[in-house]
Amino acid sequence: MTTPRQPSQLDPQVAARLKRGADGLVPAVAQQYDTGEVLMLGWMDDEALHRTLTTGRATYWSRSRQEYWVKGDTSGHVQHVKSVALDCDADTVLVKVDQVGAACHTGDRTCFDAGSLPLAQ
Repeated sequence: MTTPRQPSQLDPQVAARLKRGADGLVPAVAQQYDTGEVLMLGWMDDEALHRTLTTGRATYWSRSRQEYWVKGDTSGHVQHVKSVALDCDADTVLVKVDQVGAACHTGDRTCFDAGSLPLAQ
């Protein structure tokens, strides 16, 4: 696997906190800022996070295409970033967004509406 492009202009203090996987990526959960609805999971490296923080548009690293993509550039289903936070272990990013249109590549509002899994009783 090709690692995402380096170096990045990400704030060194933020970069020092991140705990990345072997591929240099951290999972990024996109959540609707006002309702709490979980929309999708994407992946970010330092540069994708830098672009997200500085442009106000959610930017991810596509593992399949091996390139950066700004949510909505081709679909029109834009994610306007309202806030970004690291979890307590600094190995996951929470991106609170104002989602315009569908968040999922299938055209659904969220990637998490394919049905709940059964829980043991």
